Amino acid sequence: MKRALPVTREENFPEWYQAVVDQADLAETSPVRGCMIVKPWGWGIWELIQASLDRRIKETGHDNCYFPLFIPMSFIAQEASHVEGFAKEMAVVTHHRLKAVDGKLVVDPTSELEEPLVVRPTSETIIGDAFRRWISSYRDLPVLMNQWANVVRWEMRTRMFLRTTEFLWQEGHTAHATREDALEETLKMLEVYRELAEDVLAMPVVVGEKPENERFPGADSTFSIEAMMQDGKALQAGTSHYLGQNFARAQNIRYQSASGELEYCHTTSWGVSTRLIGGVIMTHGDDDGLRLPPRIAPKQVVIVPMLREKPEDAELLAYCEALKDQLNGVTAFGQPLRAHLDKKPIRSANKRWDWLRRGAPILLEIGPRDMANNQVTMIRRDRLRDGDKIISKNLARGEFVAQAPALLGEIQANLFAEAKARLDGNIRSDFKTFADIAAYFGEAGEDDAKSAFKGWVQAPWARPTGKELEEVEARLKALKLTLRNVPMGQSKPEGACVFTGRPAVEEILIARAY
Repeated sequence: MKRALPVTREENFPEWYQAVVDQADLAETSPVRGCMIVKPWGWGIWELIQASLDRRIKETGHDNCYFPLFIPMSFIAQEASHVEGFAKEMAVVTHHRLKAVDGKLVVDPTSELEEPLVVRPTSETIIGDAFRRWISSYRDLPVLMNQWANVVRWEMRTRMFLRTTEFLWQEGHTAHATREDALEETLKMLEVYRELAEDVLAMPVVVGEKPENERFPGADSTFSIEAMMQDGKALQAGTSHYLGQNFARAQNIRYQSASGELEYCHTTSWGVSTRLIGGVIMTHGDDDGLRLPPRIAPKQVVIVPMLREKPEDAELLAYCEALKDQLNGVTAFGQPLRAHLDKKPIRSANKRWDWLRRGAPILLEIGPRDMANNQVTMIRRDRLRDGDKIISKNLARGEFVAQAPALLGEIQANLFAEAKARLDGNIRSDFKTFADIAAYFGEAGEDDAKSAFKGWVQAPWARPTGKELEEVEARLKALKLTLRNVPMGQSKPEGACVFTGRPAVEEILIARAY
């Protein structure tokens, strides 16, 4: 039996990715270059990710709020490294009115704004302006805020979910009295992201601190979770930043201490985005399409009645309806199980592949014989094939209903185990020189679509800075490599830094990345 997608991962991974987005009906390109229309199945996945993360954010004491999409240019300019980091990506509004000239709409030159407005690339500056007004005393601290929003960063090369001009995310912003409190907050939210990625998305990650050159513009420290995709590239799946007092000094965010002194606050910011959906695709998808972890599948069990020559078989449909209702009364992962009956008047085989490409965790095909035997025919999306043969299993109806939550849990765990084995088995730490690393990854001119799988390298590192770090960046860039993060919890390594030859102080991950 042929694969459901027009291209395999091995043949062309980028094309395979785009095919999954299309065939799983997740999103499509919009009339605006670099932007996407998220379709109901893709939006359903995002809603479940959002709900899971929003609950965790609130459990850690944060309140949701909302700030304007437009930010005065002067706000962005207050923090020098921040504006430098985002300057090339900013979309700017300069006029507020159109007019008709010879039947065409043009910008009215008399409507120029007094101050240009930046379309939100991130919100540190406008939220910092509010913190300046809201905070006056140590009694006002900490301030713990989060917002769900869209942001705009003008991208030259876009790919749906992974890198688009407009995307959706949450961004947390907090203010604290001390460095210790702010850093504790930064790491707490990093752990929330790790939990979301691994427990909800079944996507194993490496948690660590970014090197100086990869920090968020204006931050003292940036921490990330890095996930390995099936082509061996790294995906930065979430970041948490300790901003120090940099934004507080730029925006005069101060509080009066218990001793009566005026002190600058220590602030943090942290966020994840719809990029997580791209990570799920590239972590779990196969040559038949998407495979969804059950926790984020909008429909966890899909029932397809095999109507054949009797498209209005009321008895069979009633059997399927009763089964759906029975399943929806069951609890899975602490919530009502999400079962769906597909009654669309199209061929059953087409419906089957529609749901398999979308990644529905369990598909039930119910025909007259199943009804007569009070059973179901089950297909698990995580274990779809034995060679070219689709694997199906007959179960008594009551047995399946009773087992459904455990089966979904098993699928969730199986997807994580597959991805964890890939991650753990493909981080090499046996290279002692940069020449070894360069030889392993090969020339930068390789075709990304067809290059051989390369995992990550974890190499000794001496934390070079300044010009020395710039030279490291240039050497890596020539091979399309980047520094990812310094994994937490490691012991001090022996040996010399692969870049400088000085004694190493830690090990750092090196990879090609999205």
